Amino acid sequence: MPRITAASNAAQRAETRRRILTAFGELLFTHGLPGLTMTDVARHAGVGRTAVYNYYADMEQLLIAYALDETERFLGDLRESLDALPNPVDRLALYVRAQVEDLSRRHLPPGPAMAAVLSPASFAQLADHVGELNVLLQDILRDGIAAGYLPPTDVEQLARLIHGTLSSSAARGNAASGSEPEELEKRLLQTVRFVQLGAGARFDDGGRPARLA
Repeated sequence: MPRITAASNAAQRAETRRRILTAFGELLFTHGLPGLTMTDVARHAGVGRTAVYNYYADMEQLLIAYALDETERFLGDLRESLDALPNPVDRLALYVRAQVEDLSRRHLPPGPAMAAVLSPASFAQLADHVGELNVLLQDILRDGIAAGYLPPTDVEQLARLIHGTLSSSAARGNAASGSEPEELEKRLLQTVRFVQLGAGARFDDGGRPARLA
């Protein structure tokens, strides 16, 4: 019998974990969290129920693992995209678009609902991780102020208001998910411009960000 190396065993475990998280995410998208069971996830992932329990003791652990994994991947992709844009107002637009699209795609329960289904320790762990998104947004706003594209303001308060707007926009997008792509894109563009103007950004006649007088 061929000997299984540590590397191949680790790769197999990583692949199984990825299949479980992917299956969980797909079921969240199609069915939502209420009523979802570990058996459902195992069946959808094509693995035994025992295999799921080998990685996650219960639905809470599975939910927090999925949320952290998605947030980490989202942050990595977002940072890479933001680095390619020199203008902070353009970076704000990208952040808004990415957040709304991601919130609509993942179908994770909103913050208060997550707090209701997670233990305080798990919710705190998720809040710390998601806090990196808040820091990222605040950095964009501070760059905009420093470069003269945004007026001085309470950055922390503004970031909270923006995230509240994005959550509401994503919820409306989910409710209108049957709409034509053109209509959804129009709503997304409206949200982007609403946030930019709300942050104090101004634009020239060509629609490009302009420094404040």
